[in-house]
Amino acid sequence: MPEIHTLLYGLFIVYCGALTQGLIGFGLAIIASPLLYLIDPTMVPVPVILMGFTIACLTLLKSRKDLEFKGLEFALLGRIPGGILGTILLLMAPKPILGLVIGTIVALAVGLNRLKLYCPINRFSLFTAGVLSGIFANVAGIGGPPMALLFANKEANQFRAVLSAFFLFSSLISILILSFAGLITFHHIITALLLLPAVVLGHLTAKRLAKNTNKHTIRIATHALCIVSALIIIIESLIELYR
Repeated sequence: MPEIHTLLYGLFIVYCGALTQGLIGFGLAIIASPLLYLIDPTMVPVPVILMGFTIACLTLLKSRKDLEFKGLEFALLGRIPGGILGTILLLMAPKPILGLVIGTIVALAVGLNRLKLYCPINRFSLFTAGVLSGIFANVAGIGGPPMALLFANKEANQFRAVLSAFFLFSSLISILILSFAGLITFHHIITALLLLPAVVLGHLTAKRLAKNTNKHTIRIATHALCIVSALIIIIESLIELYR
């Protein structure tokens, strides 16, 4: 069981992440992972992946009519080798190196999203995005940026639907790979279950606020928070690495 103050911080962080994702289509992992890592590194990546699976289910139930699954099988296929590579890194890297990787992934994710770069959607780009997503997810619980970048020019409802479908199945792939590597423990499952109410509450709150919220302001605030979190993790990891 996590300590009570750690759990309370975690619930607030996850609620903010789920609320943001419900409003703008992403945000749970990119907000939760760096902040949860700061208060308790064992909350990353397994509990984040499990919570990501939950919010993907909730979002897909709402957006399923806008789903176009065609081509996603190539991204899911890429998630397998990517997840294996990410798991190997997770097993081999000491904590300071892992912190540097997580901080860098978060900063890179925000940077790519701000640049709004667009890539053609084809079998190669889908597979490549799947590989990168697998690496990022199994190291830091943040598998969204490569796929979000690829589908960034989609209409909002289609964007949410296709990412939710991808995360629904890709989270299962990550969970299976991490389980096979012996990296999922009872502690991770209990932690995810304890944090789960914050996911549901954040999602429900977003549904009520969606029509009256300035999504651009939320996106800017989210990016700023993530950059600050990433810098804190990177600085702390460098200090620990050279201590």
